Amino acid sequence: MFKIVDKQVLNPTTIKMVIDAPLIAKKAAPGQFIILRVDEKGERIPLTISDSDKENGTVTIIIQIVGKTTMLLNNLEKGDSILDFVGPLGKASELDGYKKVAVIGGGTGCAIAFPQAKALHIAGAKVDMIAGFRNTDLIILEQEMKDVCDKLTVMTDDGSNGNKGFVTNALKENIENGADYDLVIAIGPLPMMKAVAELTRPYNIKTIISMNTIMVDGTGMCGGCRLTVDGETKFACIDGPDFDGHLVDFDEAMRRSTTYKDIEYREMHSDDCRLLNKINK
Repeated sequence: MFKIVDKQVLNPTTIKMVIDAPLIAKKAAPGQFIILRVDEKGERIPLTISDSDKENGTVTIIIQIVGKTTMLLNNLEKGDSILDFVGPLGKASELDGYKKVAVIGGGTGCAIAFPQAKALHIAGAKVDMIAGFRNTDLIILEQEMKDVCDKLTVMTDDGSNGNKGFVTNALKENIENGADYDLVIAIGPLPMMKAVAELTRPYNIKTIISMNTIMVDGTGMCGGCRLTVDGETKFACIDGPDFDGHLVDFDEAMRRSTTYKDIEYREMHSDDCRLLNKINK
């Protein structure tokens, strides 16, 4: 059992949990993830490690409440425990040697972009962060992101924070104003990552994206997380989750991401489902 030592509500659909997991915290690196199971009847879901504290033995995860398991997690409180919490899984991000980097997060993808920017900042790279949200009420980790970059630009789709547009608008403006990036990292919804990769392609800027695909075991055996990269089949759990954004078949990945959409909907709205009680209060 893994104890929840802290829980915070970041916005109406997003929570942050700090989990007591000293063995994972000892080895966790930016880009890696965990797989958890709430209880013995629960499904396994992957969540990227947002932060870790080796001294205190804790791992931070940020959860968007979008399905049955994330609703179950939201029903837990500080002091409760999660049955299974396995990791760190996946390959750590390769961040050495870069001097000028744009780190881009979309929505809860900012929770994954944060440790990337933090590691680069500590290593002495100049880091521009660009974060995108639908509206100002959904903005998360703004101060934390400011603390680990040289420049933070927060965009909102509706302009409710005074800065209307998409992350690609801000990235293009930076590039055209002379930002000589040797790396762009994009983490968030598949359409956003695809748009960033297409933007950087003609500039020949190396672009890394993080694939949060359907996943079961995290060892490459189930095949659920497969995707096509440069015409070859790869597995996000063992070959990634980081991949070259210019080589990923995003259209295929987007089709696969909706495989269990109908089943998830039925689970969330079944007659005996009490998961919505806490959210609706």
